[in-house]
Amino acid sequence: MSDYAIHQKSLLEASKDLASQAVTSVELTKKCLNEIERRNHELGAMLWVDSELALNQALASDQRRSRGQTLGPLDGIPIALKDMILCQGLPCTAASKILEGYRPPYEATVVTKLKAHGAVLIGKTNQDEFAMGSSTETSAFKKCRNPYDLSRTPGGSSGGSAVAVSASMCLASLGTDTGGSIRQPASYCGLVGVKPSYGRVSRFGTIAFASSLDQVGPFAKNVKDAALVLSAIAGHDQNDATSANTQVPDYLKSLNSDVRGKRIGIPKEYFSLGLNDEVRNLVIGAVDFLSQQGARILEIELPHTKYAVATYYIIATAEASSNLCRYDGIRFGPRRSDGHDLVSLYEHTRGELFGTEVKRRIMLGTYVLSAGYYDAYYLRAQKVRRLFAEDFAKAFDQVDVILSPTAPTTAFVLGEKLDDPLAMYLNDVYTISANLAGICGISIPVGKDSLGLPVGLQLMAKAFDEQMLFDVASAVEESHVK
Repeated sequence: MSDYAIHQKSLLEASKDLASQAVTSVELTKKCLNEIERRNHELGAMLWVDSELALNQALASDQRRSRGQTLGPLDGIPIALKDMILCQGLPCTAASKILEGYRPPYEATVVTKLKAHGAVLIGKTNQDEFAMGSSTETSAFKKCRNPYDLSRTPGGSSGGSAVAVSASMCLASLGTDTGGSIRQPASYCGLVGVKPSYGRVSRFGTIAFASSLDQVGPFAKNVKDAALVLSAIAGHDQNDATSANTQVPDYLKSLNSDVRGKRIGIPKEYFSLGLNDEVRNLVIGAVDFLSQQGARILEIELPHTKYAVATYYIIATAEASSNLCRYDGIRFGPRRSDGHDLVSLYEHTRGELFGTEVKRRIMLGTYVLSAGYYDAYYLRAQKVRRLFAEDFAKAFDQVDVILSPTAPTTAFVLGEKLDDPLAMYLNDVYTISANLAGICGISIPVGKDSLGLPVGLQLMAKAFDEQMLFDVASAVEESHVK
């Protein structure tokens, strides 16, 4: 169906077209593959695509539909996966040379769940190497570019997953969020991106960056699509000891955008110096809309916010140092060695195949875990982390949801911050606290700045209250549409 306007279609709209036989899954998948073929050379969103595998999945979906055995609204829908997420039949490299050529013998629980819903897994998306970055510039294979301005970053580390949806290479995608790696790219690319509560979605089969912070979540074109995908991938998994045995609502079915009486908290720490004026004005405009719809707007305090970046980059790098020690040139990927001894094997393999940012974080993490420094840095950071949880607990005694910008600016120019790690790290100042506290967050588009670049608004709710996020986000989305 050559005239099928995939760029104008949301996931749910495409699902309805499949149900009405206005399009087949094979046709829909071919449309996405054509967009990949047409634009991936300039956008760099996709790393690994197996067209034959995707079309076989699409054909199987069409055959199920013809027999009246459709598996639900995701059946036949092309979805992409961040290259941190293991999927049988596709490479998984975490965008690192040290895993080049690796094909996993098993797959992530989120992939198994998507397959059970009949989704077509179209390929793997570009990212920062091992999810370490905020611009998708540290990928070992190719740069990823923002579809709104090719000179700018799509955000990171899940930049490829955001670009793939924005450019209609798929109708939804999965990313991982360790400190904002779903929400910030969603903001930069004009999408909805969800960071679920810690434990809501299984991490089994997802390459670890920082195990106490990582979560898998969806990118989508609107709130309803994101709600549908999260319902599909969430739930308890006995393969993941950190997976919560908590009931998963049908977020889409329960969606209610009536915000009358809802208490919206505005943290003063998130509207301080460094926030771009255009971003501030668009976010405040959405706040005014919510107030007009009957929400109660309350100023709150999150007093430990100023310690968020330092705390996060101690804990995250410490856990990264531990997690990445398994990449030794023996069990995974290629090997570099002059053949002398084991130490030489490690030095050559890791020295040549890890990128600069990954090495930086491994060294920092190893340092804060070392004898003599553990108590001064890592242990103290864990104690401060507890204070973030207490800040949010106190806030949620007063409000139902917390509202802020997702990022202090719109998408920055590629290369602008690559050689200034601190400036890059500060870009996550509004998102990392949610990961430290284990609560849920979402980014929703609220307009564009004077350069035509998208601006995102962030909502945060208490742990396992994603329904509240979707409800208020739906109201914000309505304000943007109006």
